Amino acid sequence: MTNKTLLDQLNWRYATKKMDPAQSVPQEKVDAIVEAIRMAPTSSGTQPFELFVVTNKDVLAQIQGAAFNQAQITEGSHLLVFAAWDNYTADRIDAVTDLVTQERGDLPMAKEYYENLKKNYLPREAHKNHSHAARQAYIALGVALVAAAEQEVDSTPMEGFDPQAVDQILGLEDRGLRSVVLLPLGYRDPAGDWLLPMKKVRKSRETMVTLID
Repeated sequence: MTNKTLLDQLNWRYATKKMDPAQSVPQEKVDAIVEAIRMAPTSSGTQPFELFVVTNKDVLAQIQGAAFNQAQITEGSHLLVFAAWDNYTADRIDAVTDLVTQERGDLPMAKEYYENLKKNYLPREAHKNHSHAARQAYIALGVALVAAAEQEVDSTPMEGFDPQAVDQILGLEDRGLRSVVLLPLGYRDPAGDWLLPMKKVRKSRETMVTLID
């Protein structure tokens, strides 16, 4: 891994369209990306999603069929599936409270905080809670993209898939989860990727950023 700055790495990465199936991402790099996802911030520290790391060829082929046959899913060596909670429940929030207590000690203010969280979240409709949980998974996705670039691993975030089909393939409904985004990991095929030689296009700082001072 070369000594690049974060901006160098972000300029290097792109949504890889063609991966080299002959190259596999080393386990230590996958582990580093997964750990970055685990460390990503989430609202109230709830971490309301789970991550599935798929390498089984048959399962990858099934998921590819549910994702408009996007080639990166089977050309890459690993597929990360971000699956958000289908709802917030008392048990799930209590588990967060228990973990905080285990790590930080018995803090009355923490228990009060999460009791208030239950009062706010539990009465809401399930689809609203799932949408909130999915947004937390997207925070982790952003961290994953940066972590992959830091490891010089190519990746392609994907929303183009049938979530219900992927949920069925992975048995997510029984676990109270719903797939929200996919992230294949692999290595670009320089000879076969039409996007690689193209200049990265982003809005200018002047167009995108407003200073209020």
